[in-house]
Amino acid sequence: MQQTGTPMDWFSSPQHDASIMAAWEHLVGGDEWHSTDVRSVVDHSWQRCLVSRVDPAANHAPPPVGDDQLMQWRETNVRLLNASVPLMQQTRELLSQTGTVMLLANPDGAILQQEGELRIVEPAREVGLIPGCNWTELNCGTNAIGTALALKQAVQIHGAEHFCAGIKRWTCSATVIRDPIDGHVLGVIDVSGLADTYSRYSLALAVSLAGRIESRLAKDAMERRLRLLDRCTSGFASHASDAILVVDDEGRLVKANAQVVPALRRLGFDVQFDAGFVLPGIDPKAHHPVTANAPAWLRYAHVEMLREGAVVLGFMVVIPGTAHVRGAITSATSVRGRDRPRDASSAFGRIVGDSSTLRAAVDKARQLAPSKVPVLLLGDTGVGKELFAQGIHQASERADGPFVALNCGGLSRDLLASELFGYAEGAFTGARKSGAAGKIEAADGGTLFLDEIGEMPLDIQPHLLRVLEENEIYRLGENTPRKVNFRLVAATHRDLKEAIAKGAFRMDLFYRIAVTTVSIPSLRERREDLPALIAYWLRHLCECYGLQPRSFDDEAYACLLNYAWPGNVRELRNAIEGALLLADGPAITADKLPAEVGAARPSAAQTAQQELHEAVAATGDSLKMAEAEYIRQALARHRGNLTQAAAQLGIAKSTLYEKLRRYDLLAAVSDVRRRGA
Repeated sequence: MQQTGTPMDWFSSPQHDASIMAAWEHLVGGDEWHSTDVRSVVDHSWQRCLVSRVDPAANHAPPPVGDDQLMQWRETNVRLLNASVPLMQQTRELLSQTGTVMLLANPDGAILQQEGELRIVEPAREVGLIPGCNWTELNCGTNAIGTALALKQAVQIHGAEHFCAGIKRWTCSATVIRDPIDGHVLGVIDVSGLADTYSRYSLALAVSLAGRIESRLAKDAMERRLRLLDRCTSGFASHASDAILVVDDEGRLVKANAQVVPALRRLGFDVQFDAGFVLPGIDPKAHHPVTANAPAWLRYAHVEMLREGAVVLGFMVVIPGTAHVRGAITSATSVRGRDRPRDASSAFGRIVGDSSTLRAAVDKARQLAPSKVPVLLLGDTGVGKELFAQGIHQASERADGPFVALNCGGLSRDLLASELFGYAEGAFTGARKSGAAGKIEAADGGTLFLDEIGEMPLDIQPHLLRVLEENEIYRLGENTPRKVNFRLVAATHRDLKEAIAKGAFRMDLFYRIAVTTVSIPSLRERREDLPALIAYWLRHLCECYGLQPRSFDDEAYACLLNYAWPGNVRELRNAIEGALLLADGPAITADKLPAEVGAARPSAAQTAQQELHEAVAATGDSLKMAEAEYIRQALARHRGNLTQAAAQLGIAKSTLYEKLRRYDLLAAVSDVRRRGA
């Protein structure tokens, strides 16, 4: 759990309470104030409270909810409670000796459970530090539970640092508890007491306990996933020609067979099944698990809810390999054979853009594809490293073999080890009776793609190095090696040489995986590709959702060109997808774009075209030339039909007229129409 700021920012300083109290009094009185004793984390929280109009005179949290509502909250967070309560109970003696209470809250700030010293239960009840009360900053001002949730990190709040007057006699330390699979916040663990119980160790206790809770959650998640896969084993055997996708009860990807991506492509859908994939539109509590916001491709599938008693483990999604679905899937072998690109150039056909920096990276990857040496892909998050990895695989002699991807950054150490190396029967509680193969074995004869390899725990790295050097693997809990033959493609956004210097990455592993490297440019380095990318994703997403062609109006298109895109192509796709789904008609307006993208809009509607021209010009002649050429290609493809060309380009027809005038292409329209006639 990473803590930001300096040590001074982490802990309260009771000796400065009087100075902090004076600063608070000036703040709530509307006066100017300045105090170096007020930590930035407290100052920022106070400002949030002022903006949210929190009552500084409040002396307790809102009243607790009824027993029925509290029971519902606990049922919703039953896994968090099961992992946390036994550990909280182990601290009773310590809490008794220190005169403190320990509280567990959900991600919305509602207290679910309390343990601690009976002598302060009544004072805690007076301010609402009891189950059923909500302690967000909006309700209770600056406090450890609410501020930890606001910052998503550990925080200590003491005495006068609280925003509400009635809570200033308390001291509290809290930190968030994160989901071990995807990192989202599951809740908060808090240690609170009257001000005279202040101790820096309270924060250490909260952080330590949160780590132990997360470890329990990770173990529980791994065991549930293994039981889920056990339930699916017969399904994979009996549906050998079908595309099968397994997700947990929250829609997170657990396993997908090799037929899934080809099957969906035959249906016209291009879906990326990486480690962060979440299947939307399924509800484990509904009678029919598929809801209205499910993706369009799910209507071709059979969705089976997999239970263990009353507990929903997850879902198995089966896309039948039959002729009535566009392109039958007859067998894994035939799928791989038909899907294999005929040449290396088509293997990289899904990478959109013609900028010199991107083409140089593609050319280098294409040149390296036929070799057997490992390749390390370097680039920021969202630049499309997995697309490059798939291209290298498809252009190699291993294209008939499997392509297996694993993100090393989204899993706990134990879960990553079992996912990577597999495990033997009885290796740990909940292990499948027959054991299970890991991703390395699954990639035998094909390509293993390890994304975010820089996040791999240091103690796992030598085991991977040995596999690469000896071409053999030991499953967890097994003493007999298994031979493997795969090609490694790794990727990272980190500076691995810097990580080596800090002792976070092994030098010998680095030189083993970085035999050859490909640097993938960020979107800011190839802004001339923006028009083509915008047009591609808009057209592709319209097809995915079964929508009629849509276009961005002038202002929205200017925002897309002006924005810096720190999240690269992934952020661009998400922005376009969200705007498309929110659009009310064929023209997508700037207010449908994410707030940060929409903030790049021109200052006034009547100057939109002028500022768009300036934004395009600011990127240099290369962007203008690329856009003009892209327009020429669209005109040629549609024989001068401006309506169809505008739809392909993803812009309004009026915008196309303006660009034809700006780039002196009006004569080209007549020429194209004359040749077409």
